Amino acid sequence: MRNVPGYLDLMERGLLEHRVEELTSMLRNCRLCRRECGVDRTRGERGWCGAGGVMEVSSTCVHRGEEPVLMGDAGVGNVFLARCTMHCVYCQNHSISQPGPGRRPEWGMTPQELAMRLLEFQKSGCPTAGFVTPTHYAPIVFQAVALAASRGFRLPVIYNTGTYDSMDLLGLLDGLVDIYLPDMKYSDPVPGEEYSEAPGYPAFSREAVLEMHRQVGDLAVDEHGTAFRGLLIRLLVLPGGVSGTEDTLRFIARELGTGTFVSLMSQYYPTHMAGSHPPLDRRLRPGEYRRAEDLLVELGFENGWVQDPVDSPDTCLPGIDFSL
Repeated sequence: MRNVPGYLDLMERGLLEHRVEELTSMLRNCRLCRRECGVDRTRGERGWCGAGGVMEVSSTCVHRGEEPVLMGDAGVGNVFLARCTMHCVYCQNHSISQPGPGRRPEWGMTPQELAMRLLEFQKSGCPTAGFVTPTHYAPIVFQAVALAASRGFRLPVIYNTGTYDSMDLLGLLDGLVDIYLPDMKYSDPVPGEEYSEAPGYPAFSREAVLEMHRQVGDLAVDEHGTAFRGLLIRLLVLPGGVSGTEDTLRFIARELGTGTFVSLMSQYYPTHMAGSHPPLDRRLRPGEYRRAEDLLVELGFENGWVQDPVDSPDTCLPGIDFSL
């Protein structure tokens, strides 16, 4: 497998500019997520997520709390996009993902400015650059990636998503994204709608993950053990079986194979509006996590990470404790 970011390959073949133009055209009749609002964001209209035509970035930083395979020695150069295509009642980043109506001028960032941040990540030694909750800003994000690439940027790109992306969007991301980092939240549609306002979530997320895997395959690492391409799935175990993690693990094993990299997270703690939504109003019990962990082993998963279910809410946000 060639260890060259996909966007550089597209650029070498003279296809990158056209692909970014295709992505940008989606803003005129927005269908980036599964809601497919159809608003014209190039005219300043805002969709369900609250995003308009200006990219809003809450922060950029070198983040050392991701899975080890993504960080190398330096950490991931992460870009945290504001707003979200889902409204999880327990979101740990709700002040960023659900900030209320209206644009936050202090968050506004141009593609040119973001391109410079990406180049700074590369200069600081980050082995990867990650975009956190990028779905609704994907066209503008990849405008920035293309600009950075023209100036020497060559880090693998991580697309860290809640997995409510439209299939039209994912089709255009083929070759642009090097590492997909989806969070598969639910295996039952009822909690998906009740707790995240995401109708049809399980079927949509599974279809999306299958497409991601088709594009990039299993996670591949370089001679230093750092990922440069592939799929890594995050599963946050929720109290009371709300996430249906065991069903999701069976789906992954059956449809993608037990070589798939899985990050099984126990770091849930009640925040935001979770206090009024039992059983999400309490922390995850160790036994609830152990059942998912036992199934992970029983199904024969070969690659991934687990967390300590006792202290992870205090020490792992979102750090990873130890590998399988």
